[in-house]
Amino acid sequence: MKSKFLSTAIGSMPFADAGRAVALSLETLDAPIWPQLPKLGLREQMEIQYSEGMPRAVVDEVKGRMYFDTSVDYSEEFAGFYERYMEACEDEAAGFEAAAISPEFSRGLYALENALKNTGKRPFLKVQTTGPCSFALTIVDENKRAVYYNEEFRDVVVKALAMKCRWQLRRFAPYADKLICFIDEPILSAFGSSTYVSVKREDVVAALAEVIDAVHAEGALAGVHCCGNTEWSILTDAGADIVNFDAFGYGDTIAMYPEQIKRHLENGGMLAWGVVPTSDAIRGQTVESLEAQLESVMDGLSVQRIDKGLILEQAILTPSCGTGSLAEEDALRVFSLLSQLSARMKENYGF
Repeated sequence: MKSKFLSTAIGSMPFADAGRAVALSLETLDAPIWPQLPKLGLREQMEIQYSEGMPRAVVDEVKGRMYFDTSVDYSEEFAGFYERYMEACEDEAAGFEAAAISPEFSRGLYALENALKNTGKRPFLKVQTTGPCSFALTIVDENKRAVYYNEEFRDVVVKALAMKCRWQLRRFAPYADKLICFIDEPILSAFGSSTYVSVKREDVVAALAEVIDAVHAEGALAGVHCCGNTEWSILTDAGADIVNFDAFGYGDTIAMYPEQIKRHLENGGMLAWGVVPTSDAIRGQTVESLEAQLESVMDGLSVQRIDKGLILEQAILTPSCGTGSLAEEDALRVFSLLSQLSARMKENYGF
């Protein structure tokens, strides 16, 4: 696919009105998203939003947290989970309803679906899930140990998130010619640090690859989003179609992996340039300043003997991260500038 500066976004928005968030998504993005709305409460938080149906998951509304209770015999619950997983994967008619995200955990998802029933089919739509590494390294057990380090629970998390992707993609298949699913992995910016020294590269690649394979099983494009610096070859080795990075704050880092990125592009992969900042820096930006930044980081990659034409034709534009933590006015500016920049770049290169 030649994306040619297609615009899309990361999931979170700072609004409490799902209808308003969906309208902004539909009005400004080539690939609209369903909005994650953390201001609506605990269940719309990044990891918790995808926790429904996971065995031994406890959402503690009083303390405002989620954890896995591993203190009792969970063998029967695990057996039930794997039975549902196998049935969903093997029985086409069964679907992935066992992995459904209910309205209590996502008002934005259903608001987008309802809007699309009235507006008709779109060329592109984007859905998203929290990545398995970010989920399992963030959510802890009753002893405050990340469940990533419990291999049984880590496998459940990976498979549950894979099913969440497939459920979303089937849900939105009637409304788009092509679906994109982003796997959001912000924690990969800390990969290799002393905090996660025991996290092995091959395990990260395997976990990501399993979720990416689930996306591919539904005929969709799989993107991986990381809003900091990381070892970008992890994403390409895992099979991501789209590598999404913060091109405003970490634009130069992608050029540190020229051979892997060149191979990624030559094999039809795309780069999603998160060039519109989702910090206070947005207040000082214009279309012209963002265009200059984008051209600079693209040129920095093209000097690594990578065809500039490939970079241009297989470019997607996004904000650097979600806008959920921004003031509403700043978020509106992010989406406005993103839309304008996408139009500017398409015009500049005749797309």
